Amino acid sequence: MRAPDWLTARPVAHRGLHDLARGIIENMPGAAQAAIDGNFSIECDIQLTADGEAMVHHDDALGRLTEGSGALLGKTAAELKAVKFKDTSERMMSLGDLCALVDGRVPLVIEVKSHFDGDRKLVTRMAEVLASYSGPAVGMSFDPDQVLALRELMPELPRGIIAQRDYDDDDWKEADAGAAPEHAVSAPRASAPGRISSPIGSTSCRRPRPGSPATSSACRC
Repeated sequence: MRAPDWLTARPVAHRGLHDLARGIIENMPGAAQAAIDGNFSIECDIQLTADGEAMVHHDDALGRLTEGSGALLGKTAAELKAVKFKDTSERMMSLGDLCALVDGRVPLVIEVKSHFDGDRKLVTRMAEVLASYSGPAVGMSFDPDQVLALRELMPELPRGIIAQRDYDDDDWKEADAGAAPEHAVSAPRASAPGRISSPIGSTSCRRPRPGSPATSSACRC
């Protein structure tokens, strides 16, 4: 399967067009608006909340980029929408909020974050949101089970799997341990050096280590 022409027609702003020096933090509304203004596609990450909402945020916990602390999975969407990004007046948005902001003007490249536990609630919510969204979008994940869920719940949506050179960081321990009884799928393993290709292209990633600044190049996922 070839990538859609609209996906490769322009650069993709990773987590929006963010610039810490200008007070624009990744995945916040201002980063999405800056990407729209520059006619870039927008790559974003979504995380699941305690009440089943899809929130636009890379990390699975508050603190690196935002005020507050604690796991996103332990908080409701209302609680997270009240959270401010550090040194800004902007607050976290849901996938629905992002879709309303973008309004089809540029493509969305949506990464489904996973705890590798077989839980498909996040993709389910993503499907509900995109069902009423007419703009171009694609989905992807490091977790093969979430990619399978994308295929099953949104068969017409272009999708792909993300991979990186190695999986030795502590961040990947939950992927090794998280074998779900119904959907037990191992985390992807790429032979170094190399990348795993997907229907929407290929990529490599390194997750941010604790304490990495918002503008760090440590993570490209």
